[in-house]
Amino acid sequence: MQLETVLNRCLRFKGFVYKRSEFNGKAIMVMIEPRKGCRPECSACGTPGPGYDHEPGHRVFEHIPVWGFRTRFVYRMRRVSCVTCGRVVVERVPWATGKHHTTDVYRCYLANWAKVLSWTEVARRFRTCWQTVFRSVQSVVEYGLAHRDLGDVRAIGIDELAWKKGHGYVTAVYQIDRERQRLLWIGEHRTESTMRQFFAFMESRSPGFSARIRVVCSDMWRAYLKTIRVLIPQAVHVLDRFHIMQHFSKALDKIRAEEARRLRAEGQHPLIKNTRWCLLKRPENLSSPQRARLGDLLRLNLRITRAYLLKEQFQLFWQYKSPFWAGRFLDTWCRRTMRSRLKPMKSIALMLRSHRELILNWFRLKKAFSSSIVEASNNKFKLTIRKAFGFRSFDVLQIAVMHQLGKLPEPVFAHEFW
Repeated sequence: MQLETVLNRCLRFKGFVYKRSEFNGKAIMVMIEPRKGCRPECSACGTPGPGYDHEPGHRVFEHIPVWGFRTRFVYRMRRVSCVTCGRVVVERVPWATGKHHTTDVYRCYLANWAKVLSWTEVARRFRTCWQTVFRSVQSVVEYGLAHRDLGDVRAIGIDELAWKKGHGYVTAVYQIDRERQRLLWIGEHRTESTMRQFFAFMESRSPGFSARIRVVCSDMWRAYLKTIRVLIPQAVHVLDRFHIMQHFSKALDKIRAEEARRLRAEGQHPLIKNTRWCLLKRPENLSSPQRARLGDLLRLNLRITRAYLLKEQFQLFWQYKSPFWAGRFLDTWCRRTMRSRLKPMKSIALMLRSHRELILNWFRLKKAFSSSIVEASNNKFKLTIRKAFGFRSFDVLQIAVMHQLGKLPEPVFAHEFW
């Protein structure tokens, strides 16, 4: 079977024929010519028009390697005298869009491999350059953003992530509906302006987007709370368990460090040395030595012991089903903690009181929505950064992460190469 026959079965282009193919020692060159009687199409409006002339030289397009050899499509472009546009333009060809020097199929092929490997490794495997892989991923992302459906978004999760040194943060917004979970948008920084950019972008792509949102999950970052309250007041705002318990871990760690310094200053044996993970881990996840060490520590009347007991007592809060009784427990726990004389724990009690209604929204929604999906996606977000050993530009980061987590629609071809 000749190469032209294989290409005709995989990629048949209306109005064009594969004339011949030759091997020059480095690559397979496939010559393409227009079919007799077929008029060229305007690259601007797609209207067929009379041919004007040819470009002086042949244009070469990169295609998927065949049998390990580089493959190139060679075609001499025609110019069209377009009646609709009123000017002479270069014709449109079906195997490549715009001014790309790679075929559409090849760009999708490279972009698909870029989900598995780093862009540098994809370029090395297919004997091309990093810029070609980047432009391939960029074109697939642009196509996906233009063709994705945003009409089913009812619940979103918002979180910030660090992406470079020096407190460089991005804001990531995910769809967390039961039917679909995906990354919707990422923006630079974590300010009110960033959140307003998100809603403005979504409204431009899908009018009425903000009005359709029913549930929002986020942490207690002030910029997020204010913007959500102002822009989507109809949505039920949920503060998730994960972010709340994060504050407990930080408070417990702070009290443990203060207690260790106090005991060292008094000349006592540092009883709580090397007990950090005994205190931070859940009791059921402790190893046998850690469980024994924690038992010895709890028999001592130290500040860290009281803080640990308050933290474990608060875990009962998440077992409630009724918002009313969960609120009663929360109020009782906060009153007891305010009398504990433990400043970091008292700060948590004040924080819980100020966000009481947002916390209880988790129970009002029957525990159906949380930031667990967001945290799981954040791990994939970090993996994308780690796989590339970091990104220098936010624009490149945005394209890479949307390609990996956006679940964007891709162009459909007659033949699937993967």
